[in-house]
Amino acid sequence: MFTGCYTALITPFLNQQLDEVALRKLLRFQLDNGIHGLVPMGTTGESPTVTEQEHRRVVEIVVQETAGQVPVIAGAGSNNPAEAIAYAQYAQRAGADAVLAVAGYYNRPSQEGLYQHFKALHDATDIPIIIYNIPPRTIVDIHPETMARLAELPRVVGVKDACGDLGRISHERSRITKPFSYFSGDDITALAYRANGGGGCISVTANVLPAECVRLQNLATAQDYVAALRVHEQLVPLHAALFAEPSPAGIKFAAALLGICSDECRLPMVPLTQSSQEEIRQALAKVGATLA
Repeated sequence: MFTGCYTALITPFLNQQLDEVALRKLLRFQLDNGIHGLVPMGTTGESPTVTEQEHRRVVEIVVQETAGQVPVIAGAGSNNPAEAIAYAQYAQRAGADAVLAVAGYYNRPSQEGLYQHFKALHDATDIPIIIYNIPPRTIVDIHPETMARLAELPRVVGVKDACGDLGRISHERSRITKPFSYFSGDDITALAYRANGGGGCISVTANVLPAECVRLQNLATAQDYVAALRVHEQLVPLHAALFAEPSPAGIKFAAALLGICSDECRLPMVPLTQSSQEEIRQALAKVGATLA
C-alpha cells in the first residue's frame, strides 16, 4: 500500500531544456523534508509537452536520486495504450515502484473502453498501477463500478482521485474489497479525503512546502484531525493561489521564488500575470517560507 504525501513533481526547464541540476536539487529538498513518495511525469510534470527522451530521463534521475529512500510512482499516462505500455515498461526497467496511469482524453472511451485500456497496460507489465481519474482534464469519468472492476486486476493497487466529488471514495470503498491505495489528487481536498477513508494525497503544493504537507498527512494518520485542520487552513491561501491560473505555472513560479528552479513552462502554458505572482508571493510569506 502507498500512503501519505507524494509530490506531483514539476519538471524544471532552463532555456527550454530539461534542467537536471535543478531537478536533483528539488529531489534533495523533498527527501530532506521527509516526503513520503514522489510522482514524476504527471500533469504537473508537463508530461504532454516533454519528449520521450526527456520523460525517460526524468524517471531515471528520480529513481537514481531517491535510491530507494521513498517510493517512486512514475507517470505512464497516455490516451494511446501502446505509448502508455511503453512508458510503464520503461518505468519498470528503471526501478520505479509503480506507475500512474491516466486515459481517455480526446478519445472519450466508454467505461468498457477505459477498462480495456487499463487491462492492456496491466497485462503487458509486472508493475503496480495507480489509476488516475481526472474528468476535468480527460472529459471521461471512471465510474465506481469500473474502478471496482479494475481493482480486481492483481496489479491495480490504487487510485488518484481528482474527480471533484468527495463522495466518490465512499462509493469506491463500498465496492473494492482488497487493500487499496486511495490518493486525493487535489491539495484543497486532501484532509477531507483522508477523513472519508483516503490514505494520502499526490500533492502539487508539496513541491515547495513538503514538510507542511507531510505534517498534515502524518496528523491525519494519527487521527489528530483538529491539528490537521489547523495545518490545512494555513495552506488554503497558497493552494488557491497556485491554481488561480492553469497549473503548473503557479507552482513553478513559487519554486522560483524559493530558488529551486526557474519558472519556465512549455507552451501552451504561459507565464503568470502580475496579480497571480503577487498572490503567490504573499501566500508563501504568510506560511513563513524563506524567499530567495
